[in-house]
Amino acid sequence: MGATDDLPDVLRFDCPRCRREVETAYYGPCETCLGELRLRYQAERTEVAAAAYEPKMNVTPNAVALKDD
Repeated sequence: MGATDDLPDVLRFDCPRCRREVETAYYGPCETCLGELRLRYQAERTEVAAAAYEPKMNVTPNAVALKDD
């Protein structure tokens, strides 16, 4: 059997943020700290309108586009 079969399903450690004892499957902040961090760093969604493309004045059409048949 592999080495991962010996790992517990739940880890016990101190929260790296508030130092309270935590029992969870993954290392990281406790649920209380996670909630505070989500509120503090919550992103706001904004609409961004893309400007219409306008070529620069120094851009000239290529020779194929100007060719008369």
